Amino acid sequence: MGFWLSPMIAFLANFTIALLFLLSCTYFTSTDAYDALDPHGNITIKWDIMSWTPDGYVAVVTMYNFQQYRHIQAPGWSLGWTWAKKEIIWSMNGGQATEQGDCSGFKNSFPHCCKRNPTIVDLLPGTPYNQQIANCCKGGVLNSWVQDPAHAAGSFQLSVGRAGTSNKTVRVPKNFTLQAPGPGYTCGRVKIVKPSKFFTADKRRVTQALMTWNVTCTYSQFLAKKTPTCCVSLSSFYNDTIVPCPACSCGCQSDMAKRGSCVEANSPHLASVVSGSGNNSYLPLVQCTSHMCPVRVHWHIKLNYKEYWRVKITVTNFNHGMNYTDWNLVFQHPNFNNMAQIFSFNYKSLNPYGAINDTAMLWGIKFYNDLLMQAGPLGNVQSEILLRKDASFTFEKGWAFPRRVYFNGDNCVMPPPDAYPWLPNASSRKYISLLTLIMTFLSALTFTNAYL
Repeated sequence: MGFWLSPMIAFLANFTIALLFLLSCTYFTSTDAYDALDPHGNITIKWDIMSWTPDGYVAVVTMYNFQQYRHIQAPGWSLGWTWAKKEIIWSMNGGQATEQGDCSGFKNSFPHCCKRNPTIVDLLPGTPYNQQIANCCKGGVLNSWVQDPAHAAGSFQLSVGRAGTSNKTVRVPKNFTLQAPGPGYTCGRVKIVKPSKFFTADKRRVTQALMTWNVTCTYSQFLAKKTPTCCVSLSSFYNDTIVPCPACSCGCQSDMAKRGSCVEANSPHLASVVSGSGNNSYLPLVQCTSHMCPVRVHWHIKLNYKEYWRVKITVTNFNHGMNYTDWNLVFQHPNFNNMAQIFSFNYKSLNPYGAINDTAMLWGIKFYNDLLMQAGPLGNVQSEILLRKDASFTFEKGWAFPRRVYFNGDNCVMPPPDAYPWLPNASSRKYISLLTLIMTFLSALTFTNAYL
């Protein structure tokens, strides 16, 4: 008996370890900044030296948001770096340093900033014209490249002293950091590239920078937030079951003190709590729910026609402390290759895999529903999409539900596949969850050891 039980015990132990490894790979978030739906998305910082001065140079620094659907929202970006030598900033237009630093060594004139590692922020709208430059003064907000490429860049100008007065004596800044507005971006090394070229206003002459440096920053959701920020719920016309967001998708009520607050929707003191938190606060003021997510995206299969099928999408804001301006959604589903019509939302196909068209980006219409209000009666936006059936279309096995959902560039938590609404003729299905398998094998292993 013991002869054949030993290989069986080894098999069960190895199988259990393999299942646990698979489970960890499935449920733990990677720190990798690579985004499969936006593989080339990044923020590129371009540092153009435009002219030399007696002790340094004048430069224009521009940030280009090349991310298709991730934007920088209020309170905006802040950019930092470390000077290579003892540089100072004499003056700035279109931006300002958050701290002046110790400038006590200067007697006749005081620099704008003397810190070795300055932090720069954008100026607010309405700044006097003589302090502005092109693409500045948006409060640090940068729109995504697909939504609004005309407002996907921000610039400021600075006059740098003690910096060297030629391309042989000037030194490249290092250790760039980008807060947008919190963590999440990692910036690479500064690269010297071919000088930028600029067209004059009449488009008849081209000028160029004396030197140009580039820095590329990429985003990681894991670095930005320790928990997700959105979740997905599902329903369909052929099943009364409404699949909610998984419990504790974005945290549990018991540990919300570490990341903000949890408030009851019918609390008599709700108004005072919201006003005290400040509008557009970085920390969420989330309504108490089982999922504790600031945003929920609901996908409802509404109707079935002979050649088409209709889906209703509802986005609900549970965050009492923030209005989401210029929000956007990204859905991955194989039938987006046959998009027929969309109502009350803008739409663009992203095609992250070249010829395969299974990813759609949706966002609100300007001055109509581009603002997702904070939690309350008006804190939701809705739309419907009409899809033409293709050869692979089916309502079976959850095919009609999205594979992946993003809100404002963050990956949303999906319900487990075995909880999806099933067709009535499949209601008697039998399935065994991964957790059940693990517990079964662990129990068998314990029993076998006890028997031996």
